[in-house]
Amino acid sequence: MTTPSAPHAKAEILAQALPYIRKFHGKTMVIKYGGNAMTDPTLQAAFAEDVVLLKLVGINPVVVHGGGPQIETALKRLGKKGEFIQGMRVTDAETMEVVEWVLAGEVQQDIVGLINQAGGKAVGLTGRDGGLIRARKLRMLDQQDPSKEHDVGQVGDIESIDPSVVKALQDDQFIPVVSPIGFGAHNESYNINADVVAAKLATVLQAEKLLMLTNIPGVLDKQGALLPELTMKRIDELVADGTISGGMLPKIAGALDAAKSGVNAVHIIDGRVPHAMLLEILTDQAYGTMIRSH
Repeated sequence: MTTPSAPHAKAEILAQALPYIRKFHGKTMVIKYGGNAMTDPTLQAAFAEDVVLLKLVGINPVVVHGGGPQIETALKRLGKKGEFIQGMRVTDAETMEVVEWVLAGEVQQDIVGLINQAGGKAVGLTGRDGGLIRARKLRMLDQQDPSKEHDVGQVGDIESIDPSVVKALQDDQFIPVVSPIGFGAHNESYNINADVVAAKLATVLQAEKLLMLTNIPGVLDKQGALLPELTMKRIDELVADGTISGGMLPKIAGALDAAKSGVNAVHIIDGRVPHAMLLEILTDQAYGTMIRSH
C-alpha cells in the first residue's frame, strides 16, 4: 500500500469539498466568534482565512462576536468588578459604556482588520446601524423561584431584527461583523448575549447554518465524552440533570430556537482547532456537536 503523496492528498481534500461548495453556494452562514479563537493570534489568522475563503466560494458568512474576557480586562482597569446572575453580566450605565467601547471599538475593529488583512472586505456593525437590533430591557426571572425577578441593568432582550443592512452588504461582496449591542425605544443601549444575537440573526436571515465557536470540543456528557448530535428531547434531559449549565445555557437555548425556526443545522464547534470551521462546513469530518430541531 503506497501512501499518497502530499499533492495527491491535497487534491483529494479539495475534491471532497466540491459537493459542499455546490450545496452551500449562495447560502448564508452565521458564525458566532468568541473564546480562544478570538485571543490566540494563530487561531485569529486561521479564522479570518476561513471566513474569506467561504466568501470567495460563494457562501455568505456573517460574523457575530462576543468579548467577555476583553470587557472583563477593561472593567478591571477601571477598578470595577464584573458581576453575573444566571450567566448574564449585570450591566449598569458605566459598565454599558465600557461594553460599547470594547465591543464596537476594540474587538469589532480587530476582527474587521483581520478579515481585511486576509483578503476579505469586512464591515463592522452594531445593532444601531441600519436599525439592525431593536431591544428592550431583559426581564430575568429567578430559575428557582419564577415569581422573583433579577435586575441585570442594561442587558437587552431582542425585540426585532431588521436584516436589510446585512443583506445589502452581503449582496455587495462585504462580510458583516456584528457587535451584540441593541438599542431601545428611547435610544438607550443594551448589552445582549452574543449567542442570542447570533441565533436570532441566523433565524431572521434564514441561514443555512449557525456555527458557534467555543472553547470546548462541543457539548459533553457527564463523563466528558463528546455528543456529536443532539435533539430537542435530549437537550431537555441534559438541562434537567445539570449536564448543560452556566454559560452553556444561553448558547444551547439560542441554538435550539434557531433550529426550531428554520435554520437547517446548528453546530457548536471547537474554536481551538485551527480551521475547524472549514473542516465542519466543507468536509465529512464533524467537529463538535450538531443540533437539530427534531
